[in-house]
Amino acid sequence: MDINQIAQMAGVSRATVSRYLNDGYVSQEKRTAIRRVIERTGYVPSRQAKTLRTGKTNVVGVIIPKINSASVSRMVAGITLVLNEAGYQVLLANTDNDAASEVEFLHLFAEKSQVDGVILIATVITPEHREAISALPVPIVVLDQDVDLCSCVYQNDYEGMREVASLALRDARHPAYIGVFEEDVAVGQMRRRGFLAACAEAGVEVPDRALRIADFTVDSGYEQAEALLEAYPELDAIVCATDSIAYGALTCLREYGRTVPDEVEVTGMDDSEISQIVTPTLTTVHLHYKTSGAETARMLVGFMTGEGSVPRKVKMSYEVVARNSTR
Repeated sequence: MDINQIAQMAGVSRATVSRYLNDGYVSQEKRTAIRRVIERTGYVPSRQAKTLRTGKTNVVGVIIPKINSASVSRMVAGITLVLNEAGYQVLLANTDNDAASEVEFLHLFAEKSQVDGVILIATVITPEHREAISALPVPIVVLDQDVDLCSCVYQNDYEGMREVASLALRDARHPAYIGVFEEDVAVGQMRRRGFLAACAEAGVEVPDRALRIADFTVDSGYEQAEALLEAYPELDAIVCATDSIAYGALTCLREYGRTVPDEVEVTGMDDSEISQIVTPTLTTVHLHYKTSGAETARMLVGFMTGEGSVPRKVKMSYEVVARNSTR
């Protein structure tokens, strides 16, 4: 079944059917005849043919750092909600935190009109990323990093961490920090800076042995908390760059007989659902990941439809959520 057969069965020209399928002007009588034939035959226009006619795929490529992340899943939920409502399908590309794979997907999406736009949930921005982004023939919005080469939506990592660390420092005088690799500017650098700023404001010196680097995992949080207990046994607070790291720290402290929050306070950042059910419940920073995903998608839709043309930066708000892991 093709457009010529639909035209013949409806008693109209091929051009009339084409205008109907592309929302052009068709008289009500002919529109009704075409619709009846399509409903009776179950005809679905070829996506490839539509792409050739319009130059549009109605597909958006979304590059994510990992599939099993609570924060990423919330961002993707916001993205898909907006894109689906706008009539776009999502092509999800998972990189497993491999920066080279991110660049490869950017090159892939640039080839042969694969997508109408791209969203990159970024962890690092390398020179290769910059080159690939600059070469994209379609709009792109970066999510979760503050970048200067294109539009972006990002979290207030510095202030969120500074505020939650200040909460712990109301009682703690020997805080430790478990961060992540600093190639990730948002989570690695900005959150560490926020912690150190809170310590400086409180008049607390932080020795090098109180600073550790972990992966984005519970196991790594446990291992680094264990290393801190050995290297810095006087610690009375562990401020963590993410909730997952904090869960590991909580488990380690419990197994080593250190009570939370009486002996050691613990904070996280992200406010994933588990933060409300761990024991003790976790003091953390609620970041509006789903809303940031939706904002990113709306921005991209504006660029794809021509309604937006000026590059923009959006910094999201946050809320500190005090629970039972701090005093």
